[in-house]
Amino acid sequence: MPPAFTLRAPQTGTDYRIFLETPAASEAGPFPAVLFVDGDDQFRVAVVAYRELRAANRVPPLVLAGVGYGASYTKPANKRLRDYTPTAMATEPESGGAEAFGAFLTDTLWPELARRRPLRENARGLAGHSLGSLVVLHALFQRQPFFNRLLASAPSLWWDDRTELCHAQKLQRTGVTLPARLFLGVGEDDTPSMTGDLELLEQQLAARPFPGLEIVSRRFPQRDHYTALPDAFREGLAALFG
Repeated sequence: MPPAFTLRAPQTGTDYRIFLETPAASEAGPFPAVLFVDGDDQFRVAVVAYRELRAANRVPPLVLAGVGYGASYTKPANKRLRDYTPTAMATEPESGGAEAFGAFLTDTLWPELARRRPLRENARGLAGHSLGSLVVLHALFQRQPFFNRLLASAPSLWWDDRTELCHAQKLQRTGVTLPARLFLGVGEDDTPSMTGDLELLEQQLAARPFPGLEIVSRRFPQRDHYTALPDAFREGLAALFG
């Protein structure tokens, strides 16, 4: 699937390749929209999951946008390690760019999508897997989060000594309200680190809930870190928009 257009980000200095799946011209908006990070490698999986749900009438028409780099994982032009990490680690010199990347999503990409198709401002989605889910959770744990439908599949909470758990804990102490819906998922055969860290997050959110935050958690039997992706995207979209 080729990208629909390229968009320059003044916040990061990067040209992003944007992939699109949009409702038919005959369908009336405005539409909920979901941004998928790791668009080069994962957007096809998201589209297949969405089309299955539409065929079964489990979700309404959605605008799906994949955010990519024109380069797959580990390639030099792929900047996921910079964009998806909320803090910088000495061992990863480019890391820690999640704030700038988030500003690109909200201030540059979202208005461009809204210019192309009418979007519902009360149903803003952000989805990712693994390191991509780390930036999804970071986008949620804000005093005034822009996105209110969050899909976090197998989030890499291990990053920088579980810094995102600490970030969420500090926000919990403020008593802030998060009017959002969060889907959490992981394969039962994923690594103990992935499954264990997700349990820590779930326990932390249950012990001191954010007012307004709805959480759906799923475990996928006989699925590992890679094979859980289709299940997570399908069930996550259904839980957030069904």
